[in-house]
Amino acid sequence: MAGKSNQGGKPGTKLISENRQARHNYFVLETLEAGIELVGTEVKSLRNGGVNLRDSWCSIDEGEIFVKGMHISPYEKGNIFNRDPWRERRLLLHKREILRLFGKVRQEGLTLIPLSLYFKNSRVKVALGLCKGKKLYDKRDDIARKDADREIDRAMKERQK
Repeated sequence: MAGKSNQGGKPGTKLISENRQARHNYFVLETLEAGIELVGTEVKSLRNGGVNLRDSWCSIDEGEIFVKGMHISPYEKGNIFNRDPWRERRLLLHKREILRLFGKVRQEGLTLIPLSLYFKNSRVKVALGLCKGKKLYDKRDDIARKDADREIDRAMKERQK
């Protein structure tokens, strides 16, 4: 499959969309892979890249986990088969995984955030992150660290010339 690869460059994976803002706003403590329940026109829209993960999050309701705030654009040729672009979509995980995540979210005050959406072979998968919110000073520290690393890289390149 041509295109960007995901998950360490494993063959058969193609990145659809990534939530870059999530890594800026949260500490990602753990990641896991989940399937997602979609209809046909949504999958076709994903193949065209019509998805936005920016303000999406996950919630656990009655033993099931749902993605909320994810926008999948309507498929142009889908007419009556298109669904609401903002509807909740169920994630497919084993019951014990859902219960483990539910315990961590309740006890430790963590949040479940979709980090990326990708095709794995022909299936759509979601990379979920168990995240802890960053404070403003944490974000400033990250930006300062990235700037320092960039300056070090520039200095190393200058010395090698």
